[in-house]
Amino acid sequence: CRCCADSRRHSSILYNILRSEERAASPAGPGPRRGQVSRGCPCGSRRRVALRSPQVACKAASAVLVKTLRFVQNVPCFQELPLEEQLLLVRSCWAPLLVLGLAQDRVHLETVESAEPSMLQRILTTRRQGEQPPPRGPAPCRPHHSPGGGGGQHLPSAGEIQAIKGFLAKCWSLDISTKEYAYLKGTVLFNPDLPGLQCTQYIEGLQREAQQALNEHVRLIHRGDETRFAKLNVVLSLLRSINANVIAELFFRPIIGAVNMDDMLLEMLCAKL
Repeated sequence: CRCCADSRRHSSILYNILRSEERAASPAGPGPRRGQVSRGCPCGSRRRVALRSPQVACKAASAVLVKTLRFVQNVPCFQELPLEEQLLLVRSCWAPLLVLGLAQDRVHLETVESAEPSMLQRILTTRRQGEQPPPRGPAPCRPHHSPGGGGGQHLPSAGEIQAIKGFLAKCWSLDISTKEYAYLKGTVLFNPDLPGLQCTQYIEGLQREAQQALNEHVRLIHRGDETRFAKLNVVLSLLRSINANVIAELFFRPIIGAVNMDDMLLEMLCAKL
């Protein structure tokens, strides 16, 4: 990687000679402390990864999405909202709700590192700047990639996948019950901070009720654990780092292709699941 190349360049004899002369000429400064550990190479978290068994994982995620929307539709307070409000809420929280569903169903993610082209391949397959191919008729249209629709698949990075795996491991370590998952989903679903909502106070009240129900359930079932409610709130905070585009590219782009996620959610929301 680039970091390893820089370290090899910095370890050359000429580099060390120049650095030693520079240190001798400059006043004593804050050099590296004894025992200080250098940071690890960050290139690993940026490497692209793919699912080891995409057919199995995508099928499991699709089933969880159906369960999630079925759960949302069965919430009486949600059905009382106008359709525009329902769609706005679902569009904003479908990815966190899906990840909660993956944790609840104990869906494990196995990934493999994607093979990246070598430097020689990049040189051979990339045209030099300013070089234009001779005109041979109209140029073919290239697909345009958008966050919700078509285009080629953008593989997520190892860091993005690790964030999802870390969240799943956190949920499994807490052994969250079915009721706790339901209250967490209600808290995520009824988000009054979304722009464009009309029933803000009503939605804020529903979120408060979900939080109160979770707190009462924890105090009743886990009387000896005074920190469990706080740990569940940490789970909610971790959900904010979940990127909907990453979830879409990882689980649904291989099977729906250029279909827009918003259109699919609207169709599923209006259907009788």
